[in-house]
Amino acid sequence: MGQLLRVYALSASCVRLDTTTVSSYADVSEEGLLQLGHSKDHRPDLPQIKIALATLDPFGVPLASEVLCGEKADDPVYVPLVDRVHQGLGRAGLLYVGDCKMAAEKTRAHIQAQGDFYLCPLSALHVPPATLAQNVEAYLAAGSPLIQVVREAETDQPKCIAQGYQTLVEMSVNEGNQTIHWQERRLMIQSIDASLAAQSNLLQRLEKAEKAIGELMVRKQGKPRLSNRVQVQEQVQSILSSLRVEGLLQVSIQEAVAEQPVRVYRGKLSVPRQIWSFQVHAQRDQQAIERAMKVLGWRVYATNQQTAALGLSAAVEAYRDQYLVERNFGRLKGHPLSLGPLYVQRDDHRVGLIRLLTIALRVVTVLEGVVRSALAEQRQEIAGLFAGNPKRRTAQPTTERLLEAFNEITLTIVSGSGFVQRHLPPLSALQQQILALCGFSSAVYTRLNDDS
Repeated sequence: MGQLLRVYALSASCVRLDTTTVSSYADVSEEGLLQLGHSKDHRPDLPQIKIALATLDPFGVPLASEVLCGEKADDPVYVPLVDRVHQGLGRAGLLYVGDCKMAAEKTRAHIQAQGDFYLCPLSALHVPPATLAQNVEAYLAAGSPLIQVVREAETDQPKCIAQGYQTLVEMSVNEGNQTIHWQERRLMIQSIDASLAAQSNLLQRLEKAEKAIGELMVRKQGKPRLSNRVQVQEQVQSILSSLRVEGLLQVSIQEAVAEQPVRVYRGKLSVPRQIWSFQVHAQRDQQAIERAMKVLGWRVYATNQQTAALGLSAAVEAYRDQYLVERNFGRLKGHPLSLGPLYVQRDDHRVGLIRLLTIALRVVTVLEGVVRSALAEQRQEIAGLFAGNPKRRTAQPTTERLLEAFNEITLTIVSGSGFVQRHLPPLSALQQQILALCGFSSAVYTRLNDDS
């Protein structure tokens, strides 16, 4: 049997880190990997295993993986994963991109100490929303310019997808017996689409609050009657808090008292009863709403990379490509590798299965990346991959569709007394094109007759 080894020179510059969970229907054991925890599959009732993955741009090729107990937190996972990548590639100066769980100060300090770089969003624990809103409002009030992040749209017209500015923060973290000092860039970035969606959501919440306040004093069956001003104020505050529109509506409460006659029985004196009524009105504070609109859609990103190497626009584009590692998780847990749910019963089998499938994931990502790179270099598109639309062309084919093009191939072997005959159907033009894009000769296919 012949053997083929191909080596691909992938430039190591950006590594993406993330975690996921894989559920199982097996039983939980006290010392086992399967444990109950926060499920990313939305199945908190099932035990799970946690997987951490490091992938290399631009193809998303897996570099390292960690298999952990299902109840483990994400924060401590990143340092050992970074160390494995650093040791495996044998070089410094890599950019590690992750979500807010990678933003722990010790993780950032560790990456800084080994001569690498990081890019990650900061959570509300690092920068409270009120602090972020105050900083953005002060920056905009000063009339300082914003950096526009522009991307070419399908209509060939440039489109602004984000805008923002940056500040510098001096960082100091104690790690072991040493104190690590460095300068961190804080990128204040507003996504245009996220801002528009947040503004629309705010207007909807304002409408709901106005409607709820307007119906506050409407009598309904089973609805308790508000008999004093304190109760009315509590209900109003509850509505404003639940819909997160505090400070955006000016609410006035007017009260009036009326006497209600009481029916007299058996000669008793009629004593009128005082009934308090309230009228509640809500009016929008337009200035407060405008100020709130300006600070919607903002998020803080942290990096220790220099501006010349990673500008604000490049940082936005780098983080928006985080879907590459998420796509790997989708392939690993779903089609075509189908890891989840786990049905194997032993922990060593579970770890072995995950390791094996991550090797298959490397093949899937490299194949796709090589074909897409070849199409980009040739400035071509490939047709015939879509069964329902054979004329449809694409420059971004997936590995799954490329492999489907070879589904109908059958090797026929006819053996009899003193002879063996083998037959392979000829390759179609599409199949020959795919092999050429992968860098293979058609002889790889025709030799199957001899190898079999």
